[in-house]
Amino acid sequence: MIKKLIQLALLSCVALNAHDILASELKEDSVHKKPNVLILMFDDMRFDTFSYRNGPVSTPNIDALAQQGTRFDQAMTSTGLCSPSRAAMFTGRWGHKTGLDDNVELYHSRLSELSLSEGGLIKRAADAGYNVSYVGKWHLGAQGPALRGADFMWGHDKDTKRHARQWAPYETQNNVDRMNAGERDANGEKHDYYKTLPGSYEDTVTAKEVNEGKKMLRQAAASKQPFFGIVSFEQPHPPYRVPEPYASMFDYKKVKLPKNFGVKRVNKPMSQDGIWWPWHDVSHMTEDDWRKAHSFYYGAIAMIDHAVGELIQTAKDVGLYDDLHIVLVGDQGSMLGEHDLYDKGPYAYDELMRMPLIIRDPALQPRIINRQVSMLDIAPTLSQWMALPTDGDVDGRSLLGLMEKGDIADEGRDDTALYAYEWYNGGWFGIRAIRTPTMKFVWNPGDSRDELYDLVNDPYEITNEIKNPKYKKQLGLLVKKMASELARVEDPSLEKFQQHMNAFL
Repeated sequence: MIKKLIQLALLSCVALNAHDILASELKEDSVHKKPNVLILMFDDMRFDTFSYRNGPVSTPNIDALAQQGTRFDQAMTSTGLCSPSRAAMFTGRWGHKTGLDDNVELYHSRLSELSLSEGGLIKRAADAGYNVSYVGKWHLGAQGPALRGADFMWGHDKDTKRHARQWAPYETQNNVDRMNAGERDANGEKHDYYKTLPGSYEDTVTAKEVNEGKKMLRQAAASKQPFFGIVSFEQPHPPYRVPEPYASMFDYKKVKLPKNFGVKRVNKPMSQDGIWWPWHDVSHMTEDDWRKAHSFYYGAIAMIDHAVGELIQTAKDVGLYDDLHIVLVGDQGSMLGEHDLYDKGPYAYDELMRMPLIIRDPALQPRIINRQVSMLDIAPTLSQWMALPTDGDVDGRSLLGLMEKGDIADEGRDDTALYAYEWYNGGWFGIRAIRTPTMKFVWNPGDSRDELYDLVNDPYEITNEIKNPKYKKQLGLLVKKMASELARVEDPSLEKFQQHMNAFL
C-alpha cells in the first residue's frame, strides 16, 4: 500500500512538472508571438481632407482608427512620386541605395522595376515565416510581390510581363487637346480630371480590392501562421473618378478653394512651369472645373472611408482585429490647383510632400505625434514589430519610441524631414528639400533658383524668401541641417551641395 502511494505521488509530481513546463512554454509563445500586421495604402492621398484633421469630408472609419492608434500629423513622404515613395516604404532606404528613384514602366521612365535584390518587408516577412498577401497597386515592377514570396491575390501588376514596353499617355494628350479646343466629355465633365463612373460602388476597382482584402483576412484567420497583408488602393489618384452617390455627394459650388489657388508663381524654378504629363496643362481649367475636381476628390475620400470600414469590420468578424497591428498610409499627396498645379511634379510643396499616417499598435495608448517623421521610418518600425531579419542598412528610424512615449521621446533625431525629387519619368531634377516645423529650404541643382519658405507666416508657400536678408540666419541653419542629413544617409549629392553651400552662408 505504501509502495502504491509513493508511485502515485511520483506520477503526480511528473504530471505537475509537465503541466508547469507546458504552461511556461505557452506563456513564452504568447510573449514572443509574432503580431499580425495589415497595411492599408492609398495613392496620392492628401493629409488634410479627413474629419479627424478638421477637413471637409466625414470619415468616421478612418477617424475611429486615428482615435485608437498613433496619429503622425507631420508625416512626410520621401518623394512626391509613386514608385520611389513605395520603394522607400518597403525598404526603408533612399533611392540612391535601392536604385529606384523614378517611376517605373511609364512614358520616359528609365526603370522597369525595383531590383529583386531589394526584397524589402515582403521578402523579409516571408523568410521569417509570415503568411504574406498582397492586394492592389504595386508599381515597382510586374509580379514584384509574388517574386518576393507573397501570395499576390489581385492587382494590375500580377499577370503583366516583366520589363514590358513603357506605357505612353497618347489618349490623355488627345483628351487635353480636345479640352483646350473647348470640348467636354459626357455630363459636361473633363474625364482626365473628374468623372462620374457608371454603376455603383460595387462595380469599382476599389470594391474589387476590398473583396480581395476580405478574402485575405478570412484566410489569415484560418491560418496558424502570423499574417502580413497589404491592401494597396489606386484611389484617390487623379483623375478623380467615382460613381454615385459619391460623385454628387459634395456640392462643387460650396467648395472653398485654398488661398494659394490660382496664385501666379513668382521667383519659382522653371521646372514648375513644365508639362511633364499631358494633364499638367491646366490652361483650360475654369474655376468651376477646379471646384468640381475638389468635389470629386472629396467623394473619393468618402468612398475610401467606406472601404476602410468594410475591411475593419471583416477583421473584427473573423476575430483578427483585437491584436491586429495596422498602418494606414498615403504614398504622397497631390496638387488640386494650388500654385496652379495638378497631380504631382518636381517640387516640394506641402500639399505633395505631406502624407497621412496612422499606426495602430493595440498594446499602446493612442497618441498624436507632431514631430516630423518620414515614409522611410515605416520599414524599421514594422521590422521591430515583426522581429524581421535585417537586409542591409536602413535610412529610416523606428517610430516605436515615439508611439510609446510621445513627442518627448529621445529618438536621437532632429525635428526635420528630408525630401528628394531626383527624377520625373526620365527627367532629372536632383531636388532636395529640408523642412522644419517653421521653415523649408529647397535646393534645385538643375536650376539657378532655390526656394525658402516661412511656414509660420506663409503656410501656403506663396513667397520665396531665398533672397530676403531677413532670413539669412534661418537659411544658414537649414543649409547645415541639410548637409548633415545628406551625410547621414550617404547621399551622393552631398559633394555637389557642399560646393554650393558658401553661397547660402
